[in-house]
Amino acid sequence: MSDIIQLLPDSVANQIAAGEVVQRPASVIKELVENAIDAGSSDIKIILKDAGRTSIQIIDNGCGMSETDARLSFERHATSKIRKAEDLFCIHTKGFRGEALASIAAIADVELKTKRHENELGTYINIKGSEVLSQEPVSCPNGTNFLIKNLFFNVPARRKFLKTNATELKHIINEFQRIALAHTEINFTLSHNDSELYNLPEGNLRQRIVNIFGRPMNQNLIDLKTETTIVNLKGFIGKPEYAKKSYGEQFFFVNNRFMKHPYFHKALMSAYDKLLGTTIPSYFIFLDVDPSSIDINIHPTKTEIKFEDEFAIFQIIQAATKEALGKFNIVPSIDFNTEGLIDIPVPQKDDYARLPEVEINKNFNPFEEEKSMSSQGFSGGGSSSGSKSFSGFTPNTEFSSGSSFKKEVDPDWQKLYSGLEKDNNVVVHQTSIEPEESELFQDQTESFARQIFQFKNKYILSPVKSGLMVIHQQRAHERILYEKFINSIKAEQSITQQNLFPNEMEMSPEDYSVISAVLDDLQKVGFDIESNGNNTIVIKGIPGFLDDIEPEEIINDFIEAGKSETFDVKNLAREQITSTLAKSASIKTGKKLSGFEMQQIVDELFACSSPNYSPDNKLIISIMNTDQIDKLFN
Repeated sequence: MSDIIQLLPDSVANQIAAGEVVQRPASVIKELVENAIDAGSSDIKIILKDAGRTSIQIIDNGCGMSETDARLSFERHATSKIRKAEDLFCIHTKGFRGEALASIAAIADVELKTKRHENELGTYINIKGSEVLSQEPVSCPNGTNFLIKNLFFNVPARRKFLKTNATELKHIINEFQRIALAHTEINFTLSHNDSELYNLPEGNLRQRIVNIFGRPMNQNLIDLKTETTIVNLKGFIGKPEYAKKSYGEQFFFVNNRFMKHPYFHKALMSAYDKLLGTTIPSYFIFLDVDPSSIDINIHPTKTEIKFEDEFAIFQIIQAATKEALGKFNIVPSIDFNTEGLIDIPVPQKDDYARLPEVEINKNFNPFEEEKSMSSQGFSGGGSSSGSKSFSGFTPNTEFSSGSSFKKEVDPDWQKLYSGLEKDNNVVVHQTSIEPEESELFQDQTESFARQIFQFKNKYILSPVKSGLMVIHQQRAHERILYEKFINSIKAEQSITQQNLFPNEMEMSPEDYSVISAVLDDLQKVGFDIESNGNNTIVIKGIPGFLDDIEPEEIINDFIEAGKSETFDVKNLAREQITSTLAKSASIKTGKKLSGFEMQQIVDELFACSSPNYSPDNKLIISIMNTDQIDKLFN
């Protein structure tokens, strides 16, 4: 039998490696921009066509490469970062494996122009599918210019499974934000289809965060700084009141390298205990540790890092976050721009602290019968302050040292319940209701509201012929609004309620791209929204049937939903948009409803085409039959 094991060709091995290193266009940008940073660049430009499908161009002003280095850089495991195995434990650079360029060149058409500062001419190399097509001298600026065209052209299965351009652009923006936050000393520019998304000048960390996420982020930041022998922490955490419903503004860095670390995230979230509900705060935390105490070589993308002292760092992050939150909540902020000075009392040399004095009546005996009760209440036990009244007792109350107290029954006790029988939310005397005129409800008359009441400000309960009907109030309202939105789109007759004062919203480029993609469909359901340029929109009106709703709250909820993987902005699926808007605008769990409001929800719910399930297929109505209730008391 002949031998069956053989070495793979380099081109095939590089395509296999590309499956780990290059997962999507964002992976290409990550690898090439990190190389540009390692080259000492102070200005990096990223230019995209069709979210990287057509082309990705990375231009930097770094040190550049010689002719020999430029050609050798495309060989597998060729690197300038390490020389021996021990170097893996003291890495300060971004890339070090030497797989990126070889993997990219295996699945794309790559053009490279590079020139060192001391050379007069640079080098041009064109590689397609691991095959070198040309290499020649060229006149070009100092630094390196990569042009990646037709990504995955020779791996159709990988190209087929790329998401829409909008989704791929979101991944690119996420990678861009991670790199830009870690290197505030570098100017970054990101352009897509001839439109500039980000232009980030050199600055400090707070300025970089504000430039990326918008000016409203500035008031959200709380400074965080702690130095220990194990790790040094610095950065910012978000105020609890600005926490959002989804992830997107949570960043951990170690030695200026972005990482994902659920364990440290848990440490930070535990510090916010009881300050948050289901929301997630923003944070931008940088850890500085000894490189020998971490292992960054456990994952191809180098985003998962193993720490030697994870538990100790967990405690430090938790304590530092609690300290920062404590200072924010307790220590008042000082505005040095205000006129006048803040009067801070300074202790004088002769001052001394005095212990508080408490007067005690040593003759007071609580068991003395004559002092335990009087018509005016409890006596002060001989105190000079006189007698004090006690609101729980009356002159008819009897109390003795040997027995418990008892209170006479007020003959007019029935007056305490007067008026309750008129409350629309509570059924006082009806203990058993047997519907007769309708299969579901007893009648649709004025007494109907008396048969509906709210439970835990979450459920609407009503007796029906077969037992007790329970309606989830938020999901019911979602279904009602969803069908109203859908009908408005189909009829193209949406009614817009104009705002007295237009609301202007400034947002990050990422959020702005989400809204811009669905602006036409939002207008069809009744929103009057215009783009004002510079990542700003103006909300002039909202759908007429949305009362007491803040327009900014709806738009923010919509943006948060638009950032999720399941939300396909490009397809502009109207059902998806209307479902998100209905969820955002619906009444929330915890809202107390009047009898009229509950009746209106029930009426409109049963007028819907699908009253049993919410737009995301969650149960709205459940009926507990009489037999089930009877079994509870057997």
